[in-house]
Amino acid sequence: MARRYDTNDATDRTTGLREAASAVRRGELVVLPTDTVYGIGADAFSKEAVGDLLEAKGRGRNMPTPVLIGSPNTLHGLVTDFSELAWELVDAFWPGALTLVAKHQPSLQWDLGDTRGTVAVRMPLHPVAIELLTEVGPMAVSSANLTGHPAPEDCDAAQEMLGDSVSVYLDGGPTPGNVPSSIVDVTGEVPLLLREGAISADELRKVVPDLEVAN
Repeated sequence: MARRYDTNDATDRTTGLREAASAVRRGELVVLPTDTVYGIGADAFSKEAVGDLLEAKGRGRNMPTPVLIGSPNTLHGLVTDFSELAWELVDAFWPGALTLVAKHQPSLQWDLGDTRGTVAVRMPLHPVAIELLTEVGPMAVSSANLTGHPAPEDCDAAQEMLGDSVSVYLDGGPTPGNVPSSIVDVTGEVPLLLREGAISADELRKVVPDLEVAN
């Protein structure tokens, strides 16, 4: 039976974050608010938990799960060949609605799907998300919807779709925005905008003027 906590209530928030952290450590799924839409999350280093996440969404391994982190410093243990331009994007837009696709450390024992040696990573601008990520470490997080359905902007919509496949729901009220993050590939010499979302190409070019846009 799924449990739900109102993170706008101080007592409920403390209990909910504790229960969510415990659930993640047990390899279970949680739903959490972010600065874009609600996400469904699991321990990024648990192959079984990430598999359950993909199954709950009805999503295949060909669409690997992004990773959310609570601090830019966490990147040092996750990625390799991270350029100065990539760090400039981090400095300018994190925490926020920018996802960076980078080469992950080959030594990492995780299975996020068919990533081909890369990871899509982001630090969200949401206090509940950051508090949970700081407690449990990197989480595999995807939008909390069934594949093909709209990404949820409130906890009700997420729970209607995902039900008891999720152990803990953290209800932070409606999300600040419903536009997905922008995605920039930083694995090459020149950053490549794969998806224009909450941060426009023009805004990104203020930091990386040579930014290219995928066709």
